[in-house]
Amino acid sequence: MHRASSNQSSCGIIDRHDTTMQLGNSGGIMLESISAITLATHDMARAVAFYEALGFVLKFGGPAADFTSFQAGGCYLNLTKASAGTQWSWWGRVIFYVADVDTQYANACSAGLVPAFAPRNGAWGERYFHIVDPDGHELSFARPL
Repeated sequence: MHRASSNQSSCGIIDRHDTTMQLGNSGGIMLESISAITLATHDMARAVAFYEALGFVLKFGGPAADFTSFQAGGCYLNLTKASAGTQWSWWGRVIFYVADVDTQYANACSAGLVPAFAPRNGAWGERYFHIVDPDGHELSFARPL
């Protein structure tokens, strides 16, 4: 089912293609939004400091906790402490929309963080930059052009 709309989810995700997806033959159950994403960390204190430097607002947990939540618009970015033996590899990236990509980049650099590259305009219509957190999770900060 497709319908024309100008939807914005509670997570701040703008439906730029103006469509709504209905899932299979499940009786009309529809995905509404992403509530949270949870990333693993080996060092909660280091990860909390990194995300706070990027401007994420701590809502639960903290440097000494096994589980931490940050506000990300109407959604949450969670961190869970993984055992030292747990390993992961690149799996994709999390994209966060921000009001001003260049200001977000400048703030990250001012905090001593090292983005992968300076903000640029993508052919798909977003201005963005990437940064990798201390545990290797790739983040993108973006804004539609």
